[in-house]
Amino acid sequence: MIIQFVLSGLTTGAIYALVALGFTLIYSCSDVINFSQGEFVMIGGMTAAILCETGIPLPVAIIIAIAVACVIGGLVYELAIRPARTNDRVVIIILTIGVAIFIKGIAQVVFGKQLHKLPYFSGEAPIHFLGATLTTQALWVLGGAAAIMALLLVFFRFSIAGKSFIAMSANRFAAVLVGTNVRLNLLVSFCLSATIGAIGGILITPITTTSFEAGTFLALKGFAAAVLGGLGNAPGAVLGGLLLGTLEALSAGYLSSTFKDAIAFLLIILIMLVFPQGIFSPRQHERV
Repeated sequence: MIIQFVLSGLTTGAIYALVALGFTLIYSCSDVINFSQGEFVMIGGMTAAILCETGIPLPVAIIIAIAVACVIGGLVYELAIRPARTNDRVVIIILTIGVAIFIKGIAQVVFGKQLHKLPYFSGEAPIHFLGATLTTQALWVLGGAAAIMALLLVFFRFSIAGKSFIAMSANRFAAVLVGTNVRLNLLVSFCLSATIGAIGGILITPITTTSFEAGTFLALKGFAAAVLGGLGNAPGAVLGGLLLGTLEALSAGYLSSTFKDAIAFLLIILIMLVFPQGIFSPRQHERV
């Protein structure tokens, strides 16, 4: 049973990790905590599901859904974040919450209130592993999360664009002096975070179904994972998401499913009190 709980938790945790990566990506570049990140997950899953229901082939629906989320991510920055022209983090946080509510309202009108689901990518035949059962879609989720993390690491470590992101995170003024296009980088960071969220939504929709309300709790769980791993720490965000998903599954299995959702919020409180920089980040650290 413990293997079953752990595998289920890792599958859910991989989605939390993708949402947390979106939070981390934007925070690293702009010090903004984007609480509309969960809505990008919802947009990806809902758009792909609706398109499939109209008869569009699954691969085409996935590509269109990712593109739609990417465009919306760019619009959020250009129409909401950039015009704010303020460095007040509280104002920006409230603004992103307002954006999330606005997107949810539009999604309710466009997609309706019904639940939607995508077909399994590789069939529904279960896989048996050490006495536990795993769906093929869970492997897509885990593999997708691992692939995105690897691509991000390659992007930041070996590409000029990725290094400009790191430079801007370390010292935005110095980055501007050496020619970094801050506005373009911020736009790209929102587009990338929306793309990552949409991929997560598409991967998880065959397992969990989705609706216009799906993004809210995923945003909170992703934020909890990002805090757990340390905001601005991409590997920590992934580990935080996997740990959070595993803890939720174990608590649901050995205590009660009633406590499953409370775990994320309890973790946020405890971590902010005991490890405000996250358990996977250095204890002493200063942004320069």
